[in-house]
Amino acid sequence: MVINLSEHYSILCDWLAEIRDVEVQKDPLRFRHNMERIGEIAAYEISRHLAFSEKNIQTPLGTAKCKILTKQPVLATILRAGIPLHTGLNRFFDHAGHAFAGAFREHRPDGSFEINLGYLSCPPLDESHLILADPMLATGASLVKTLDHLLKYGRPNRIDVVSVIAATDGIRKVQDAYPEVSIWAGDIDRKLNEKGYIIPGLGDAGDLAYGSKKQQ
Repeated sequence: MVINLSEHYSILCDWLAEIRDVEVQKDPLRFRHNMERIGEIAAYEISRHLAFSEKNIQTPLGTAKCKILTKQPVLATILRAGIPLHTGLNRFFDHAGHAFAGAFREHRPDGSFEINLGYLSCPPLDESHLILADPMLATGASLVKTLDHLLKYGRPNRIDVVSVIAATDGIRKVQDAYPEVSIWAGDIDRKLNEKGYIIPGLGDAGDLAYGSKKQQ
């Protein structure tokens, strides 16, 4: 299942326009804030498809029968670009478990690259609900490699991927490797350039959120 959240007109579309805008991108605080808000929208939309149970809650004046989420998810993200998106998801799933992966592109002199996964921290995942936040689903290589390693910690009952911008090539790669995964994208772009970056995309989400880095 692939869900393009911008197909249903909402205030999310305004935030997507801002994070793509080269002028608004000059304000990293605004960029991070919009990424967080997109994470919140995704969390709400995902929650509408989850299991709930009824629980009696004592109020000052009586007992209320309330609907409670049956199981909190495990929220995973790919450092560093995924942190604001992860923060937005965590505001809604505030009792969630957490997993973190340090995946990055290691570039070769010929312009090609391979994914280096240098760090991983994860709770047990058997019978869990895993939500993996990766703001830019471009080639899909880093996301698939991260899932490969996360699933060594157990097999979830459900896996959702949340991206701000996803490319059709990246979506296809994830679906080929993990057809059971649902992908929730703020918007979907059709092209990648020769370096594997999304066109028109928005640029480097990590740099826009936290400043430029020295590329190895």
